[in-house]
Amino acid sequence: MEITPIEAINKKKLALQFILLFGVVSAFGDVTYEGAQSVYGPYLGYLGASASTIGIVAGIGGFLGYAVRLVSGYFIDRTQKYWFITILGYCMLIAVPLLAIAGNWQIAALFIVLERTGKAIRSPGKDAMLSYATKQLGTGFGFGLHEALDQVGAFIGPLIFTTSLALTGGYRQGFRVMWIPAILTVVIAFYVRHKVPNPKMLEENLPKTKILHDNFQKSLPNVFWLYAVFTFITVLGFANFPIIAYHLQFQKVIPEAQIPTLYAVAMLVDAFIAIIIGKTYDKIGLVSLISIPILTLPIAFLGFSDNSFFVVIAVMLWGAVMGIQETIMRAALADITSINNRGKAYGIFNTIYGLALLIGGVAMGYLYEYSITYIIGFIVVVELLAFVAFVIFKKKIKGQ
Repeated sequence: MEITPIEAINKKKLALQFILLFGVVSAFGDVTYEGAQSVYGPYLGYLGASASTIGIVAGIGGFLGYAVRLVSGYFIDRTQKYWFITILGYCMLIAVPLLAIAGNWQIAALFIVLERTGKAIRSPGKDAMLSYATKQLGTGFGFGLHEALDQVGAFIGPLIFTTSLALTGGYRQGFRVMWIPAILTVVIAFYVRHKVPNPKMLEENLPKTKILHDNFQKSLPNVFWLYAVFTFITVLGFANFPIIAYHLQFQKVIPEAQIPTLYAVAMLVDAFIAIIIGKTYDKIGLVSLISIPILTLPIAFLGFSDNSFFVVIAVMLWGAVMGIQETIMRAALADITSINNRGKAYGIFNTIYGLALLIGGVAMGYLYEYSITYIIGFIVVVELLAFVAFVIFKKKIKGQ
């Protein structure tokens, strides 16, 4: 059943409103958890955790933050309860302000894992709902716009901890402030749900344009699995911020109070890159994914140096890679999967992504305690393999 031109215009307008409003939700969510993310490494170190322990906690948190999405994604596809699961996940942001009462690194680690699990629960529903809306505007631009708004919060959050460290010399006051954005996130999410209770209708009845699949295909296409392999390899060699931050603190590369500010700068780069890479993706397509391993490689050499200038460049590159991952990796997935299994696809994809974070985080944490040279070698080898995986994936796309 075709829609009239007026209905198409109204849908496009509603889709834009939905992306903007969801961007506000994500912004407040990012104030909360990205602010905390900027100090996870130093805070765990302050509570007595070692580099390997921080690597393990970051890896487990990252893995659960994606692995649980497999269950969440399947549940969403089966029940269509996008909003219920998404809002439930946002409610788990309570774990961030609770970090203020953590008396040891074990309790802090538990709250960190809980926060990551909440992100996992909400993300497939959020990504699926956004993917429906982005089809009205261009998947790259739509996800890029959302990511840019999202990263405004990610920029503000770390600055709260910079202020806390500067004024009090500690982290706990910063965590207490996080009650405010955590509550606002849930309240605004309920408002967006009221305004757009069924985001799926934004993609229904759209003509096939750039979509690389049958819109009613029930199984995941072979190209999805090749894409997942490429994602796993390139993310495996992507150093997480907690281990980089621990290096900066342990080696005293920059003052401890400036580490959250550096993270904020990375988030600002993330927001800037998101719009650019989103528009680029809409123009040149999947080939833009090659930028991920290209930009990840220099982080190995710069991020673990003892030169403050090199470290700043590395963190800016880290933010750029995050922006690319959060924008076109999600956009590409929307273009190679059908509307009927989108939640499942995001769930599987993010589980693979999280597994790569876990293995990479644990490996780098242990390698750091032996030699920084080992970390650099690990990243270089893995990212070179990512180039090979991308070539195979791209040939498969051309063959369709």
